[in-house]
Amino acid sequence: MSARRITRTRLFAATTVALAALSLTACEGDELTGSPAPESSASASADGNSARPAGGAKEDAGDTGSAGSTGSAGSTGSSGSAGSTGSTGSAGSAGNDKASGSGTGADNASDGSGSEAPGACSAADVRITAANAPRPINHLLLTATNTGSKTCALPPYPAARFGEAQAVPPVAESSKPQSLTTLAPGESGYAGVRLSSGDGSGGNGYETTALTIPFEDGSIARVKLPSGGVYVDTALTVTYWQTSASNALEY
Repeated sequence: MSARRITRTRLFAATTVALAALSLTACEGDELTGSPAPESSASASADGNSARPAGGAKEDAGDTGSAGSTGSAGSTGSSGSAGSTGSTGSAGSAGNDKASGSGTGADNASDGSGSEAPGACSAADVRITAANAPRPINHLLLTATNTGSKTCALPPYPAARFGEAQAVPPVAESSKPQSLTTLAPGESGYAGVRLSSGDGSGGNGYETTALTIPFEDGSIARVKLPSGGVYVDTALTVTYWQTSASNALEY
């Protein structure tokens, strides 16, 4: 064998050994560099407590932020604040005005001016007198005077009953005032009574010395008639209570 051939054989063997060594080194390198990465990744994902790189800190911050966002969902509970509209119940404070007496409704029995409306007169509050009118003829003037200590309102008209009469005489509607006649203490109201027809056209006439006038509370005033009594017939008519005698005798 020639020296040159021997040299080539040795070089081939050396090359083969070197290549084998390099291959082994590469495999070891793969084992050294490749296996730890998946192993650490798996362990990190398994317990979640392993240290993370700086980029992981950002992820943690992001996780914290997302937790806050779930908290914002809880803020939808603020819709319960709609219940605060119940504060409109403060409108009920208007009802407190009545309770404090500042209201002017019917509960206060006011006449709209803020003052208490007068009550109805009774026979105990009023003294009624009867007198023959100078004119027109066959007329009687009734005068009602408040002898009490409070202002009171007379009934619309005197429901006069002469003698044993059961019916109330008709009232002259043309004499109706705009409002009830009210009497302060000491004041008087007036009503006219047409006792009989002047021409004798009335029927069922009779003389009497008794006159009673009932009030709305059931009390009855007994009125003294002029001396000798009066004569009445079917022409008997009364007027509404007026504030002046002249108005009462116009009908």
